[in-house]
Amino acid sequence: MPEAFVAPGQAAKPTGQYCDMVLKAQQEPEAFWLQQAQRLTWQTFPQAASRSDFTGDVVIDWYAGGVLNASESCLDRHLQTQPDKTALIWEGQDEGQREVLSYRVLHERVCRLANVMRRLGVKKGDCVAIHLPMVAEGVIAMLACARIGAIHVVLFGGFSPEGLAERLSDSGAVLVLTADVARRGEKRIPSKETMDAALQRCADASRVKHVLVVPVTGADVPMQAERDLNYAHEVAQELPTCPAEPMQAQDPLFLLYTSGSTGRPKGLVHGTGGYMVWASFTHAVVFDHKPTDIFWCTADISWITGHTYVVYGPLANGGTIMVYEGLPSWPQPGRWWDVIDRNGVTVFYTSPTVVRAAMREDEAVVRSRSLESLRILGTVGEPISPEAWHWFHDEVGKGRCAVVDTWWQTETGGVMITAAANSVVPRAGAASLPLPGVEATLLDTQSAVVQGAGEGLLCMARSWPGQAQSIWQDHARFKQTYFTTCPGYYFTGDGARREADGYYWITGRVDDVVNVSGHRIGTAEIEDAIATDHEVVESAAVGIPHDLKGQGLVVFVVPREQGVFHPDAVNRAVAAGVGRYAVPEKIYVVSDLPKTRSGKIVRRLLRKIAAHDLDGLGDLSTLADPDIVDELIALVKAQA
Repeated sequence: MPEAFVAPGQAAKPTGQYCDMVLKAQQEPEAFWLQQAQRLTWQTFPQAASRSDFTGDVVIDWYAGGVLNASESCLDRHLQTQPDKTALIWEGQDEGQREVLSYRVLHERVCRLANVMRRLGVKKGDCVAIHLPMVAEGVIAMLACARIGAIHVVLFGGFSPEGLAERLSDSGAVLVLTADVARRGEKRIPSKETMDAALQRCADASRVKHVLVVPVTGADVPMQAERDLNYAHEVAQELPTCPAEPMQAQDPLFLLYTSGSTGRPKGLVHGTGGYMVWASFTHAVVFDHKPTDIFWCTADISWITGHTYVVYGPLANGGTIMVYEGLPSWPQPGRWWDVIDRNGVTVFYTSPTVVRAAMREDEAVVRSRSLESLRILGTVGEPISPEAWHWFHDEVGKGRCAVVDTWWQTETGGVMITAAANSVVPRAGAASLPLPGVEATLLDTQSAVVQGAGEGLLCMARSWPGQAQSIWQDHARFKQTYFTTCPGYYFTGDGARREADGYYWITGRVDDVVNVSGHRIGTAEIEDAIATDHEVVESAAVGIPHDLKGQGLVVFVVPREQGVFHPDAVNRAVAAGVGRYAVPEKIYVVSDLPKTRSGKIVRRLLRKIAAHDLDGLGDLSTLADPDIVDELIALVKAQA
């Protein structure tokens, strides 16, 4: 084992357990994963760990013969040992809005909603669409679906009616939960009206028999007789107990549509048993879970991060989760730091985008808060630059908190590569090491395995419990997308570099490569070079058609201070870090970049804007800030 498995300053505590897990998972995977299955409550314990096969028709099969219910593992078993422990703390964005739910109360509220769903005719295997902001009812709805064996489909609150209609039709949802009106800072999002418009666009809208409307703001909204029902009124009529549906380990728990997909929506299907084991295992190992933790993952529940680390992982482990409705700096900078101090948050898991935004604020904002309760910090969604990593560690963690940068995907179900807190020494900017049982490998363009230090396509040689089983109603697309580029392996779509001691660095999507006069230049390499300039907060490099060179390189840069930064600094950084041949054709200094709410930069949009190809920009409502697109278009036109 590399020396890196021993965290600095931790020699006084046992450090061999993590190494032991790595070795056992490598040498005895079947026994290891059956042991990890004991993290859950099973009605029938599984007969085998994995019967997965990456060849032929591709089968992802975990915990055959096992019978369980996800909500029982998250709720019922904790009633026996800690019924009055706080399970969920919810704060609204307005002052005074706060709920604290014990495991007993959360269980009762889940059961009431589960009984409503059964009364409305929802059966095991039916899809239920959840279209809610970050309110407690979103968590309750997911667990209620799990309790009756319904497959939940959580839909982003910013989707347009067209985007919602696509996903409602593809999933065949029979019930919808939505809000009257959602809040996002000063904005009010007409959730119910948007859902009504979406249902009108569905050719098979008659499949949706009922719409449960959660009164988030209490605003008057249109209610269609017989179809639309008031959530609060319906749950008040039901009993606080509900028998849990026995589920086979392979039965779907949820399907989740990946952001930024083209063509028909790509709904990844996650099974119950394997996913729940992976959620519990990774939450415990990556974040060094303690029973006293108050765990705050800031992701929206409509993303996989929200599924695994807002809901299923922490609750399966008997933890306390923090759910906050509001924005990081509304109504004033530092709002999220206040939430941490007010609630004693111990583990804070957020995106590099949030970290970079906080870096741009006055340093007094974060330094004026205590943040003494924090012990672990984490990031997710994209690689974090070394500068942002150090700022997060020094300013938010006060130099004493472990920082875990996590690499994973919707398809993986949970964290795959990271520096597990207090077990693996992190390297700022690196994804670090694969978790126990994760067989990451690099392949070259001829699908040959890269040995030792090197660079290549990031693949997985063996299945893991959290792996998606398929694409909803399209297994052929699942096989084509993930298993044909590198036969016999799961291909992540990312490139990576591995150091001699096994540490991985993610170099970006392999299709994010620009070919300039025969030079293949990874956009991540350009962005890494630009990040060495401390006046740059973030950047995005894209390729556009070029008459002479085939492709030209264009860079969008967000400076720390507008009006002061000069584009020549980018050229110097790229020349020094990559070479003169990689100096961009054009540099645009911008206030922000188009991103999904999970913090991923939508480079497809940047490519089209930079190339003045403004036809077919697609649905912009999925962006965190759709208005930024018009701003970028105007800037590019002005500098043409």
